[in-house]
Parts: sequence; C-alpha cells; structure tokens
Amino acid sequence: MTLDNAVALAPAERATQLIGGDLTEKSLRLHLEGLPGVDAVGLEARAADLGTRSIKTTSKARALDTIIGLIDLTTLEGADTPGKVQSLAAKAMIPDPSDLSTPRVAAVCVYGDMVPCAVEALGSAGGEAGIHVAAVATAFPSGRASLPVKIADTRDAVLAGADEIDMVIDRGAFLSGRYGLVFDQIVAVKEACRREDGSYAHLKVILETGELTTYDNVRRASWLAILAGGDFIKTSTGKVAPAATLPVTLLMLQVVNDWHRLTGEKIGVKPAGGIRTSKDAIKYLVTVAETVGEEWLQPHLFRFGASSLLNDVLLQRQKLTTGHYSGPDYVTVD
Repeated sequence: MTLDNAVALAPAERATQLIGGDLTEKSLRLHLEGLPGVDAVGLEARAADLGTRSIKTTSKARALDTIIGLIDLTTLEGADTPGKVQSLAAKAMIPDPSDLSTPRVAAVCVYGDMVPCAVEALGSAGGEAGIHVAAVATAFPSGRASLPVKIADTRDAVLAGADEIDMVIDRGAFLSGRYGLVFDQIVAVKEACRREDGSYAHLKVILETGELTTYDNVRRASWLAILAGGDFIKTSTGKVAPAATLPVTLLMLQVVNDWHRLTGEKIGVKPAGGIRTSKDAIKYLVTVAETVGEEWLQPHLFRFGASSLLNDVLLQRQKLTTGHYSGPDYVTVD
C-alpha cells in the first residue's frame, strides 16, 4: 500500500459499513482522528474505583471458577519444548488433580511450531467445544516482518490445527500514522485465518499498548483492529512493559461497548501480561461486569493471557475449600 490518501484499502465488511464503500487511507484517518479524546484523569479514576470493589465470600468461589474458565494458559519462550507443551495441555485439562470439579481453562496458547504438539496433547479435549489451541503469529512479538511472511505464519498455524490466532500489529506503522497499512495487514491476516471448510479461526489483534504511549492511541488502535475484522482486541504480548493495566483494559472495554451499541456486534477483549494473582484478576472481572455487562464474562468474549495466574487461583480456591493454604508443591511450577 502507498501513502496516497486516495488509494483504496483492502475490503473489510465492518469498515465499509461504518465508514462507507469509498474506503481509503484518508477516510480511515478522518474516522480515527475524529474520535473524541480520552479523559485520562477520568479514565484512571474510574479504573481505580473499580479496582477497590470487593466481592462477598459467597461470590468468590464463583469468581475463581470464572477466572479459570477465561484463561489462555500460555507458554511463549524460545526454550519451549514438546514436553513443556504437553505438560501445559495436561494442566489445562486437569488444573487440579486433587479436585476434579475444577473447571478447564479456555485455551492453550503457544508458538505456531508447537501447535501440532498442543493439538495432539489435548486430543478429544480440544476443538470447538473444548479447550482451544491459540497460536501467536505475524512475527510475534515484534511484528517486524513482511506481509507474505505474516500470512504464511498465520496459515501454517491454522493448517496445523490452531483455532485462534493472536497477531501483533505493526506498531511502527501505526505510530507513524500509516493506519491504512496496519488496516490492510489485519484484513489480510484475517483472510489467512480461513480454514479449508470456509470457517475462520478467531483472530485476536494484539495492540501492544505499552508501546502506544497514549490513551488516544489505544482508542484509535482498538477501533482500527475492530474495523479490520478482529474478533478480539488484546492488550499486550507480555514481552513489553507495561503490559495489561486496568485503565487500558477499561478503555478497550469502552470501545467494545460503543461498537456493540452502534452495530449490535460483540467483540472480545483480552488483557495479557502481568496479571498474576486472583485478587488482580477479580478487579478485571468487576471492570468487565460494570462496563459491558456480565454477559461478556464468557470465553468467546473475554480472556486472560497468563502463565502463572492459574497457580494463584488454584491456591485461593483450595483455601476456600479447606480453610488453609496448601504448601508450595500444591500447584505445578510453570
């Protein structure tokens, strides 16, 4: 794509319906830069207020089970091995072997080359009705690759059995104002999520909000990702600080709420990185419930991207059952 404001962008049903059939770099820019500015003080005050809300003990057990069912259990390290992915899948299926009433997690999230291993390890527990297999793609975490490479990365993961793709946007392009380039790439990756039967793997678009620097940029990037066809908007790769924060997640939920009011369509939100305790995760549950409603607290609309969060939730869950904390060997070390 060129920087010519009149050049036509890749077709995306959502964008053409909202902005119009004459979808160009100029029309996209006018829409994104015409969004109202974010009241940073008000946003942070609202997030702080939601973060102080408490829940009753009788509700805590349900909250902990809800959190488990919303987790994308993740390993994204260069040292990942098939054995580690197999162990992760086993934990996803049976998080607490001493309590088989413990819910399963929503998904296992791995690098694309580990997808076959995850699919095999999950077996009948995977698939559309079970634990999903999510793969990071598009030159995760930097996003620094050509579009053909990003498309091939995505297609390989989908063909290997991934039913969710977590892509990263080109933050350099976005921050330099090349919104059309970012838009076109998301549209292309969305198309690469098409399976042989014509259905699509769900696309989560990672904004890497820690690099976007301003709330206004987070709002624009959220709208851009949705317009281009993202099924989820996701805060972070977990590789950049700051990762997920409550104010940023609240802002993204507000965008999703605005989109739902405008179109009737529900888009998912995934905070990822830095959410390690059940206490913190409950703050996010409250924020979701107060912003878009409890109906969003389902795996197809909200996820936690996490590796260690599950361990703390299991410890808290066990304390509710027995009245005391277990030793350090109660949960596996990830």
